Amino acid sequence: MADRTQQRARKTIHAGGEWREAVSGATREILDPADGLPFAVVAEGDEKDTDLAVAAARGAFDGGQGDWPRTPVAERASLLRRVAGLLVRDRERLGLLESRDAGKTFEEGRVDIDCVADAFRYFADLVAAEAPGRVVDAGSPDVHSVVVHEPVGVCALITPWNYPLLQASWKIAPALAAGNTFVVKPSEITPLTTIALIELLAEAGLPAGVANLVTGPGHCVGARLAEHPDVDLVSFTGGPVSGTKVAQAAAPTVKKVALELGGKNPNVVFADACATDAGFDTAVDQALNAAFSHSGQVCSAGARLIVEESVKERFVGELAERARRIRLGRGTADGVECGPLVSEQQRAKVEAYVASALGEGAVLRSGGRRPEPSADRPATGYFYEPTVLDDCHRGMRVVREEVFGPVLTVETFRTEDEAVALANDTEYGLAGAVWTADAGRARRVAGRLRHGTVWINDFHPYLPQAEWGGFGKSGVGRELGPAGLAEYRETKHVYQNLAPSPVRWFAG
Repeated sequence: MADRTQQRARKTIHAGGEWREAVSGATREILDPADGLPFAVVAEGDEKDTDLAVAAARGAFDGGQGDWPRTPVAERASLLRRVAGLLVRDRERLGLLESRDAGKTFEEGRVDIDCVADAFRYFADLVAAEAPGRVVDAGSPDVHSVVVHEPVGVCALITPWNYPLLQASWKIAPALAAGNTFVVKPSEITPLTTIALIELLAEAGLPAGVANLVTGPGHCVGARLAEHPDVDLVSFTGGPVSGTKVAQAAAPTVKKVALELGGKNPNVVFADACATDAGFDTAVDQALNAAFSHSGQVCSAGARLIVEESVKERFVGELAERARRIRLGRGTADGVECGPLVSEQQRAKVEAYVASALGEGAVLRSGGRRPEPSADRPATGYFYEPTVLDDCHRGMRVVREEVFGPVLTVETFRTEDEAVALANDTEYGLAGAVWTADAGRARRVAGRLRHGTVWINDFHPYLPQAEWGGFGKSGVGRELGPAGLAEYRETKHVYQNLAPSPVRWFAG
């Protein structure tokens, strides 16, 4: 039985409707970040496996089984709704798998599955409600002119390790809604729920070859997808270094590129937001939520607290005290509020940033170390305490660069203009928040912030119907909303002359 289970586990590459081992036979162990021990085995694909998957997607798009691009919109929408129903059915199983794979709490995993189902429902409803085309007035009753949208073709979808299934859904749902075929490459660290989603797509009735999956490292699988001449679009979520390589690899074939490359997000707190005990308590609580959800491994994390000088000592003192009380442990354990980092490499990166900050003059107010082991917190797990660094400034690496860990830096301001200047003083521009009791100030500051999403008196919520994107090094393109669907389409102008006549411009 063990041998048969191991053999099935090795078949995690999906191409043309079939589950396969890697051509090379290579495998990778998937580690539970709570204890550092392997709990799953997947195929380790490479360029050969990628070529097989792209060929399957190309064949399915160009007229293969099911003819997905020409499937009526109502049928495509119906399939997406069936997938949403299957996700609801398997919520507990998938939430647990996401928790073990990525290290987040079981409750965070459940919420992720809810959001994935919402994404599939949203794009199903969006395409089902669309008009068949936009009529363009050509100035003549003898001309019928219409603008229609068609699928791009074969889409390469490269997803990150922090929100494996959620980020995959933001790409897969609109790609399918628009009529595309795709090859998805999940992070080699956290591939398990994406594998499960491909199984659900098949169960829902998606034709073979439309959805393809290659498990394997980015330097070969991701790179090959980005450069492949039969790929029409590449959508990548990850870091700026890898994103730049993806754009460069895609350039020779001039394929469409969408990049979401992270952020260094300001959480701006004005003193008037803390004028009442309830306001103060809420702002502090949301600052914790902004910085330490999923151990800070969130592209939109509010990792920069920018607080008005007059309330700074009280605010940061309470924040640090509450950070010390956050319960760390295995995500599946009862009462745990924050899980481990995803890998030993990621924890070492976080430790290096904290050491650098302290060397540059930051003051440690909480955390800054590995916690003591406990029953729910094995010594072999990749845990790190929620860390608050005070007296920070823009000259520090920890303030400028994305840490992607449970580290919050504190800066102060005195005036509204200074607050805006600090918040915008970043190479990124993904998200940010403003806390104030003054409605006029809230609108002014939100309008001046150069960030793709701005929350007012809140942090982290997103809406499937609202576009998600950013400025600067946070990337190009949009996910979610109508613009997210548009990323997976091409525009065609169909001009029909109902009464054609000869052209008399030439002598012949």
